[in-house]
Amino acid sequence: MRKFFNKYRTLRTPEEKKELRKQLLLGLVTGVLLGISFPPIPIPFLAFIALVPYFYVIERRNGLAEINRFTYFTFFFFNLITLYWVGSWTKDADPFLLVAGTTLMFFNPCLFLIPSTLYYFARQRFGKNLSLLLFPFFWLSYEYLYSITDFRFPWITIGHGQSMFEIFIQVGDLVGSYGITLIVIFINIFLYKAWKSRKLARSKKIVYALTALVFFLVPVLYGVFIYSSYAEKLQTQRIGLIQPDLNPWKKWDAGNLTEQLELYLDLSNRAISEGAEIVIWPESALPVYLLTRAYQQQVNRIHEFVDSNKIYLMTGMPDATFFRDSTKAPEDAKRNSRGVLYTSYNSILFFSHGSKEVGKYGKIKLVPFGEKVPLVESLPFLGDVFKWNVGISSWNTGKETKVFSTQDNIRIGGVICIESIYPDFCAEFVQKGADILAVVTNDSWYGNSSGPYQHKEFAKLRAIENRRSVVRAANGGISCLIDPLGNVVEKTKMFARDVLVVDVPISTKDTLFTKFPLFVPLLCLTITTIMLLIIVYKKLAQRYL
Repeated sequence: MRKFFNKYRTLRTPEEKKELRKQLLLGLVTGVLLGISFPPIPIPFLAFIALVPYFYVIERRNGLAEINRFTYFTFFFFNLITLYWVGSWTKDADPFLLVAGTTLMFFNPCLFLIPSTLYYFARQRFGKNLSLLLFPFFWLSYEYLYSITDFRFPWITIGHGQSMFEIFIQVGDLVGSYGITLIVIFINIFLYKAWKSRKLARSKKIVYALTALVFFLVPVLYGVFIYSSYAEKLQTQRIGLIQPDLNPWKKWDAGNLTEQLELYLDLSNRAISEGAEIVIWPESALPVYLLTRAYQQQVNRIHEFVDSNKIYLMTGMPDATFFRDSTKAPEDAKRNSRGVLYTSYNSILFFSHGSKEVGKYGKIKLVPFGEKVPLVESLPFLGDVFKWNVGISSWNTGKETKVFSTQDNIRIGGVICIESIYPDFCAEFVQKGADILAVVTNDSWYGNSSGPYQHKEFAKLRAIENRRSVVRAANGGISCLIDPLGNVVEKTKMFARDVLVVDVPISTKDTLFTKFPLFVPLLCLTITTIMLLIIVYKKLAQRYL
């Protein structure tokens, strides 16, 4: 094997080796600049130039394998910087999660080969200039298609990387983070063309530079306009966010459930004493299927608390339904060790004072491998192979979005953890009438890493896209209120047991993005599909006509 590689090394001239080292350095520059443009580092504008070195190299490479090798190399570093935390790497971390996180580091860069491959085929047919202008549409097609697959983890989209550039991302209420991705890549392209044309006519260079400036200034000026004109006098709702800061790895062990419940109720009493009318607990607040018969005492305790204080309680909670009559079980029901069919969901429960009914929402966007094994419906044995120790894998997929209402007609759309990174999915709750978006989450799995901070920052885009306030109740942080302009009004610290009581602005006007959340990605998919059809037609015409 060594002789094989040495043979090909000797075929390179010193100039070729020097050029290769230069190209690899440029790939590293792109990967690093993109990586550090993401939260929690507050320099998002680096993304506007990050892809320039990448475009320089792929325009000089000829073969598909050459382009894709370089693409993988470049975006491996981008993934490493932004997603290093996924494996948790804490002392209590489950070995399966460590393996899954490490695998993601090597798998995720493969996805960036989709736009680079499409670029290569477009270049073969349409030439370098047009194919480069098509590149943003290819990129966004990949971002969206990835978000709807069973393996989805669309965390590091280019649009999310701008979440700390508040004035720039106000345009999200028109085009969403999908459109922001397009804008950022087009800025890179025209800056690259302006730099590349330095040896050509000065007028051409100026045109490219001015085009890049327009792509940048239009969102900024729109942001200035929104900030200066957004003077809507909004009704507010006082909400208490409970952050218990329990060890997420150890609370699943057998322990004193009553003690955990009393902790939540004590913290909730603090929120009520500050005027909270709605109290929100984090994801999987109690590590049991609360509404099953075994925990009726705890359920009654919660009902009594809600009724006596005349409040509403929203909480993340595991939920299961058992089917003694197998004919009534849904197709995706599982069998427990006793052979009984059941379904289980990572859920939100909604308790209302004066009512024994409990509203339910089952999580729809499950984390691949962490909460659901991809393709498990087709290959059931995978569910036994991939299972981690804390008892939360293999959830069933929720069936529909749900909006909870109070007697005062305040409507809350509750999303669970990673669901808050899906733009069009969050818009569904607003389309169903949600006045507030509430995120229940448990980011403590990942320690004091970039992950919890990124998750909080990305929620700002959901607020802007729909012009809705977003509240986050997180187990160990970061709990916060984000207003409809994307401003973080108040927040807690990581790993602090805390109660945050906030006056949440209630907005009811729908944005253009809320009404048409898939316009931009579907437009990009249409352009990409047309391009592929033209290429296939030309290939077939050359062969058979």
